[in-house]
Amino acid sequence: MSDIANTIYRQLGGNKFRVMTGAKMMVSTENGIRMRIGRNKTNANFMEVSLNSLDLYDITFAKLTKMGEMKSVKTYDNVYNDMLTDTFTSHTGMYTSLF
Repeated sequence: MSDIANTIYRQLGGNKFRVMTGAKMMVSTENGIRMRIGRNKTNANFMEVSLNSLDLYDITFAKLTKMGEMKSVKTYDNVYNDMLTDTFTSHTGMYTSLF
């Protein structure tokens, strides 16, 4: 993974995040990371976090269909790094760690 993707992964909680949320198929993008996430209250099964030009993060949640279509897309723009986990929890209802 790229440096940006690794940084985002660490800020989300690293392996604790992966285990608690069922995140899998993590892929590094040019300026971020995308992944599949486990079942949650919003039915979103896809998340992408990307670094924008303001040095903040844009988070996209969506339901990926078997045909690869993105439905029920919800985007959060200009999220600070210390708000990544809170934004994730408020959208999905899943906690990112035990503490």
